[in-house]
Amino acid sequence: MLRKSVWGRALGAAELEAVVAQCHERPVGAGQAIVQAGEPALHWIGLVSGVACMSVSMPDGKETSLTSLAAGGWFGEGTLIKRGHWQYDGRALTDCQVALMPIDCFEHLRQTSLPFNHYLQLLMGARMGGFIAKLCVDRLLDSTARIAQALAGLYQPEVYPDPGPLLHLSQAELGQLAGVSRQRTNIGLQVLERAGLIEVSRRGIRVRDLAGLRAYRSPPAAQ
Repeated sequence: MLRKSVWGRALGAAELEAVVAQCHERPVGAGQAIVQAGEPALHWIGLVSGVACMSVSMPDGKETSLTSLAAGGWFGEGTLIKRGHWQYDGRALTDCQVALMPIDCFEHLRQTSLPFNHYLQLLMGARMGGFIAKLCVDRLLDSTARIAQALAGLYQPEVYPDPGPLLHLSQAELGQLAGVSRQRTNIGLQVLERAGLIEVSRRGIRVRDLAGLRAYRSPPAAQ
């Protein structure tokens, strides 16, 4: 993953090998925490495989999804730069393999590598754009359109390399990403499938028309 990453390919050979030597991987089972709110941020975290979700919870049990993470994506750079604590929970929606870059390694790259800094700027800009888009989606669109945007959000080239056309997500997991119930997710997937935008199977969800998903808006209600 490190060698194939956008920023990794821009490093010199010796510099990349030094980074690889300092990083390590660990498995995280579906439903388990990758990071927890309140813990000190000690690593920049990448997703080697699987799908994860960043969310915040209230004392009364209410929870809202902030963003999703697909294979090839990284998160936590803002918190590491501030040398702070996690302000959200990161949870594996499917079985995941995560890559951990120690904060000292991250800081060394940030202080010495111009390509790495360019990547961080691109990543943080794309993430901010994603949050703005999600705010608009949550306030203005119905559940089917929110599902379409949640699927399209897993295909941000600035944030993730191509995750492939087949997403290994259950309806419950997709509902968590979109912030809608499992029942609404099922209905929305049927609508999107009839529109020719996706194909749903036991293996997962195959994206057939990414541009169509990004542009999808529910038809107006009949008068």
